[in-house]
Amino acid sequence: MVAFKKIDIQSAVSHFNKGDILILDIRDKDSFNSGHINGAINLLDDNINDFITETKKDKRILVYCYHGNSSQNAANFLVKCGFNDVYSLDGGYEAWKIK
Repeated sequence: MVAFKKIDIQSAVSHFNKGDILILDIRDKDSFNSGHINGAINLLDDNINDFITETKKDKRILVYCYHGNSSQNAANFLVKCGFNDVYSLDGGYEAWKIK
């Protein structure tokens, strides 16, 4: 079975600058609107089913939350839904914004 991968900030920045990745912010809408990683999609309960059915399963995905804990559960869930290249950002948005 495919497993999600954990990735630190430095690796994420150097690895994904090429732009061929979907960045998913699983924080609440207010937190997302207050600030997020450029190009991120706010993945919430009301749009997750559409995301799962409309997104190619081979797409590279980076998931983040506040501190990197909840994103691991979300990344694992996406793998169980058939996505095979999923990363969880260690430290989450809090680590990203101080990088």
